Amino acid sequence: MKIIKGIENIQQAYKDAVITIGNFDGVHIGHQALFHEVIEKADSIGGTSIAMTFDPHPIRVLTQNDHPPLITLNEQKIELISRSGLDVLICVPFSKEFAKISAKEFLEDILINKIGMKAFVVGGDYSFGKNREGDLDYLKTSSKRLGFELIVADWIQSPNNGAARISSTKIRELVMEGEISHAQKMLGRYYQIRGFVEQGRNRGGRLLGFPTANIKLSDELAPKTGVYAVTVEHEGSFYKGVANIGYSPTFDDHIYTVEVHILDFKKDIYGQKIYVNFVERLRSEKKFSGIEELSDQINKDIEKARGILSV
Repeated sequence: MKIIKGIENIQQAYKDAVITIGNFDGVHIGHQALFHEVIEKADSIGGTSIAMTFDPHPIRVLTQNDHPPLITLNEQKIELISRSGLDVLICVPFSKEFAKISAKEFLEDILINKIGMKAFVVGGDYSFGKNREGDLDYLKTSSKRLGFELIVADWIQSPNNGAARISSTKIRELVMEGEISHAQKMLGRYYQIRGFVEQGRNRGGRLLGFPTANIKLSDELAPKTGVYAVTVEHEGSFYKGVANIGYSPTFDDHIYTVEVHILDFKKDIYGQKIYVNFVERLRSEKKFSGIEELSDQINKDIEKARGILSV
């Protein structure tokens, strides 16, 4: 997949471009279905399959401090979209100036003349342009006038509730509630956080006998506090693990941490980046009577995680 950063860096119009546009936060299975439809249409006409997305998220530019945490930051979003099989991803730096572009200008000058759009794949609630004036009615009228095909994709229904559609908002809520197995069904993958391993408080190995990797989060969205069975990716290899998110109530120091005990792992990874995939929530955080009781519980958590991760 070719990545273009900025509309101004498009050198020439693409052959029979088929395009979809969105923020694609989470790159969930609804987004993946849009990409699949774009690819199928492009293949059928010998064209180019294209997605356009924005960074930063438009709501962050258009509102002041009134925005939810992102499910996927731009780095991971690009990685996930690149796996879809699309030919081109156009990443547009979003600004207040860009938001002022009218629907007509965006459609005619950018999508058709600059990119070469022949088909436009959108969801049922899609709108674009200044004041969101480019709604479906506008697109239907414009498609006849300008000669491009408008494809309105069907909603992908939630596997947890067939009456509801998959949305980034719902996935965000599920992650924040610790319902990561339900979020996984909507994402089509395990929810992942990533970050660099930093020096912790030197308690895991020294006091408890379970060394942990303390993570300085790159992501904005972390699952609900508690203990989770996880897999950990480091330098292309995968390991099983147990993650604790929260405030370590047994030690009563009220410091929020994300730490992972990687099973059967001996490497020194301070300062290195790891990726943590959340498989199942094991329990809530709990204050134990002391080190011995906490250590016994961690042993139980590890055995339970081994069973879950061996399936």
